[in-house]
Amino acid sequence: MKIVTAEQMRQIDRQCTEVGLPTSVLMENAGKVVAEEVRQILGAIDQQHILILLGPGNNGGDGLVAARYLHDWGAKVSLYLLSQRPPDDPNLKLVQERKITSVEATQDENMGKLDELLSSASAVIDALFGTGKSRPLSGNFVQALDRVSKAKKQQTGLHIIALDLPSGLNADNGAVDSACLYADNTITLGFPKLGLFNFPGAGRVGRVAIADIGIPPHLAEQVTTELITEEWAGAVLPRRPLEANKGSFGRVLVAAGSINYIGAAYLACSGAIRVGAGLVTLATATSLQPVLASKLTEVTYLPLPESHPGIIASKATRLIHQQFNYYNVLLLGCGLGQSQSAIRFIRATLFRSKSALPSLVIDADALNTLAKIPNWWQQLTDDAILTPHPGEMARLVGVSVDEVQSDRLGIAKRVAIDWNKTIVLKGAYTVIATPDGQVRISPVANPGLASAGTGDVLTGAIAGLVAQGLSLSDAAALGVYLHGEAGEMVKTRLGDAGMIATDLLPELPLVIKQLKKT
Repeated sequence: MKIVTAEQMRQIDRQCTEVGLPTSVLMENAGKVVAEEVRQILGAIDQQHILILLGPGNNGGDGLVAARYLHDWGAKVSLYLLSQRPPDDPNLKLVQERKITSVEATQDENMGKLDELLSSASAVIDALFGTGKSRPLSGNFVQALDRVSKAKKQQTGLHIIALDLPSGLNADNGAVDSACLYADNTITLGFPKLGLFNFPGAGRVGRVAIADIGIPPHLAEQVTTELITEEWAGAVLPRRPLEANKGSFGRVLVAAGSINYIGAAYLACSGAIRVGAGLVTLATATSLQPVLASKLTEVTYLPLPESHPGIIASKATRLIHQQFNYYNVLLLGCGLGQSQSAIRFIRATLFRSKSALPSLVIDADALNTLAKIPNWWQQLTDDAILTPHPGEMARLVGVSVDEVQSDRLGIAKRVAIDWNKTIVLKGAYTVIATPDGQVRISPVANPGLASAGTGDVLTGAIAGLVAQGLSLSDAAALGVYLHGEAGEMVKTRLGDAGMIATDLLPELPLVIKQLKKT
């Protein structure tokens, strides 16, 4: 499922006209599917009073079509026009023929009639502006949205539904006008818009539904940003042939853990096992091995020499290098710490191997080490998966966390190309960017995942998928999807507070099982 900018959506609309799908047809399709979604959201609409706020452009036209269908299906519909529609608007004539209540803002002194309509409404549909709005909201538009916001506070059951986008939300970057409503649902048309996945706008869209309005998919072929969907994830799952043995599903070498971060090694290894890797070996400080072995019984071990108790010595690199030919992927960084010994170990592991490196998944302290090496990517030239959270990305790029968060897709895409690396920028709506300029975005924003150790599980899951033969880009995106859905399963059961990283582990194979069913 492609994710588009406002300009890309306008270009697709123009192409629709060229292939025989005029605006009038798309508007009819859009209004009907919006009405269908509203009926699904609200339930028995013959018991509902639905107020639709109408703007001047195509968004308002879509709202008029939706009004007609909702009226014909038995809902009580009222229209509030905040700007005049063209006198020859066919959709306006159709609602007038049905004698649907219609109020023009210019004839409503002090918006008293709007207040009256709001007092009896069970739902409000915001059909003022879609992707075409780029200027700040002003005048009657701000006043009307302010009235809706106040009504929502007084009438907690009032349901706010945005058509395509909440008015005042920037379709490209998620910036919001102060008057932008907090919608309960957003019904976005044709393709999801990039701004729906960027904060602060993402915090105002509620539950998002993507409505098919009949646009031929090939018109969006040139769009390079995609939403990760269940269908895509199911299609790229590693196959599990009946005649398989443990060697069929790959070997993962995990170099992780230190005296202060023992759990990181456990979580990363467990993540790899739980997505189906055939063999996982943990390379960790010798004194930590007995502690981890008591809990992590399914992995094999490569005990490494220590510089201090629980800290891997830099000379351990020789043992790691000797193992490279036996493993499909090396996961490096989780919980290694930033001691001088650990930093030397990480640098030597990555840059001083005489044999070819296996596929790499680099996280946590290995990322922090790279951030201290100027132009490190010129030494590590092959593609590798990097899994930074915003703070680690800020250090790698040399900017502030706020700058990273304000342009997550742009920064991830730029450095993926410049560094020739697959970037997994973690957080709400995780971004996966690849060296060829393609981007995938996770559909999940779950505050329950904002806790220590969940990133180690993700990194392990990604490494486990690389070991099973997926490309780096597919392994990164599928790992993000499985991890996100596991978090959603836990949230359904426990809520979004109190979720811990180990809660995710038993859910990972259940997500895979569900994907295979669908």
